Amino acid sequence: MNPEEKKEFNKQLMGLAVPLAVQNLLTSLVGASDALMLGRLTQDAIAAVSLANQISFVMSLFYGATVVAASVLISQYWGKKDYLNVRRFLVMSIRYALGIGAVFTLGAFFFAEQLIGILTPEQELIRIGAGYLRIVCFSFIFTAVLRSFLMIMKVSGHAKLSVWISVVTVTVDMVADFFLIYGFGKIPALGANGSAYSTIVVELIALVWCVIWAQRNENIRLGKDTLFYFSKTHERDMWKIIPGMLASSLSWGLSITMHSFILGHLGTDATAAASVTTVAQQLIQGLTQGFATGIGIMIGQILGRNELDTAKKYGARSWKVTLLLGMINVVLVCIVGPIVYIFYVLEPQAKQYLIQMLVFLAFYMFAFAYNTIFTCGVFPAGGDSIYDGISVLIATWCFAIPLALVACFVLHLPVMVIYVIMCLDEIVKVPFIRWRYNKFIWLKNLTKETAG
Repeated sequence: MNPEEKKEFNKQLMGLAVPLAVQNLLTSLVGASDALMLGRLTQDAIAAVSLANQISFVMSLFYGATVVAASVLISQYWGKKDYLNVRRFLVMSIRYALGIGAVFTLGAFFFAEQLIGILTPEQELIRIGAGYLRIVCFSFIFTAVLRSFLMIMKVSGHAKLSVWISVVTVTVDMVADFFLIYGFGKIPALGANGSAYSTIVVELIALVWCVIWAQRNENIRLGKDTLFYFSKTHERDMWKIIPGMLASSLSWGLSITMHSFILGHLGTDATAAASVTTVAQQLIQGLTQGFATGIGIMIGQILGRNELDTAKKYGARSWKVTLLLGMINVVLVCIVGPIVYIFYVLEPQAKQYLIQMLVFLAFYMFAFAYNTIFTCGVFPAGGDSIYDGISVLIATWCFAIPLALVACFVLHLPVMVIYVIMCLDEIVKVPFIRWRYNKFIWLKNLTKETAG
């Protein structure tokens, strides 16, 4: 890259990545605000809600795979200025999200106790978590569809608007949490259930805002030419990408749920400490995810214009971004860690676990940045969606999880040893990223000439 190209790369990346990182941070704060408010209530409340939120997390793995698959194609068609196909793939993403959200809403409402019972044997956690889940599940469809609209905002260059939407939703969520969890005047204190009601409100507000915005945008407005459109060709294009993204999402996401399962059988101290660590992790990793999404959009649009040499240069430049973000993540752990430690009301043993988990988190987040920029940014931009699934399958399900299960249920090792083993998957994946990159499987134009 010459100096002019580097300047253009940096300008585009910062214009995309910074708003996306801020939006990710604010989105994390919507969930974190629930945990922060509950953290001042009881240790059981935060542990129970954390377990219940694993259900919505699993749901996000399914609709997330379809949204990302659509975003790969939409990015390339947007770069090609084929807006009709942009709208068609957006509608496909929304359809999948609606179906997935409906299935999880019904499952969570009718089988709440059974689902929480899978994750923990503690009856008090099951009672609190099931009550929360039966309420919050009514936000699932809003959440799933909302992600499709937020995706098209990012691709179309309106990432700053998603930031403003997140600012409003975080503010509303925190205010609603305060009144509904603790009560005020004639408003009764609803405890953990209060945070469920606030989640429904903020997701609905954000969705309505996005729909109004989309209908005012000529290139995105949904009408008869797209809402009822069906094409086997378009479905095939989506399903060339979805399996890889779904395998990746499920392999990674179900491992997080497995972490909750293992920690849930180590007692409430371990569960509560891990829940707080997860809050810190989510607040930090949004920066890396923002940059990964930004790089993916940039490279996708370049590939859609068939500028393969430029895309290759952008991929090479991304290596420096990974190292910089890794170091920034370590610094952020050192800043965020002490804040969450002071804020939460935890038992002495749980606080001791928390300190140790935060120390290991610094190493984990460096590896996370290194892996994520490529597996969630560069590679999928050109349709290489399968590698992430394979790497997660091997590193997590053939290595970290089996070892953690043996350590927990057979060897009965200390909590922190089990926690470290569970989180080794990101570190194990690091040496293989460069090998996959050099194959240049990701360097593909996926668009078709016909728009019909």
